Amino acid sequence: RYYNHYRIKSKLKGLSPVQYRTQPSRP
Repeated sequence: RYYNHYRIKSKLKGLSPVQYRTQPSRP
């Protein structure tokens, strides 16, 4: 799970908050 959390955090930097919320793999 830690790996996924790290990827999500990394994506958050590249994606806007709106796109981050649309991610189905959010914690």
